[in-house]
Amino acid sequence: MLHLVYVGEKEKKYAVDFTQVSEHVMQITGDFPIKGNGFILSRINCEDEWDYTGFKTIYRNIEGGAQFSDDGSVYVAPPEPEPAPEPEPYVPTLEEVKEIKLQEIAMECEQAIYFGVDVVLPGGTEHFSLTEKDQINLFGKQAQMVAGAERFEYHQDGHPCRYYTKEEIQMIVETALGYVTYHTTYCNALNVWIRTLEDADTVNSVVYGCDIPTEYQSEVLRDILAQREAGNGEE
Repeated sequence: MLHLVYVGEKEKKYAVDFTQVSEHVMQITGDFPIKGNGFILSRINCEDEWDYTGFKTIYRNIEGGAQFSDDGSVYVAPPEPEPAPEPEPYVPTLEEVKEIKLQEIAMECEQAIYFGVDVVLPGGTEHFSLTEKDQINLFGKQAQMVAGAERFEYHQDGHPCRYYTKEEIQMIVETALGYVTYHTTYCNALNVWIRTLEDADTVNSVVYGCDIPTEYQSEVLRDILAQREAGNGEE
């Protein structure tokens, strides 16, 4: 702790703390009035005096005190940094848009197949999921039929396993196979069509289940659609 006395105010002493900021800037903190008179510092109860009468410029005010300079310099705040420009939104290329759409279509096709199909049996309509495991199990029943089995253990969704007759399992297998074939064939033709499109908005407008232009329908798909229109190829 030091005493500060301003030039011309010898009788007024202020208890302060002192820090040298740089060669030409000194910092004073404490309870004292801030003036540009120059000042003298001394240790409390001592006769020594340190001459800072040349520090007449208030360099800048700080919390609890001020900084003074002896070369007339004043604090200049650094300029505010320029805000970083907003990055330009990324616009995917046409090929990237197509790839995203093809992945979307593949997922929709898989979900449609996995959801399964309703089969009208003599005892009523039953629903069968067609995940990959279901397809393996169900189409494996064909080997049992070839082997001469007359009843087949299986179950519809959400029901316990029961025995199906040969006629019933044949209906289930044929309907499931036709359902999987339709969606696989439809998805393939949809992919072919998407790859020919030359506009990103048009690609994005394509949804699974939409009509495919005739020129992009395979012969197999056209036959399936014709059968369905004739009422002989329900999903």
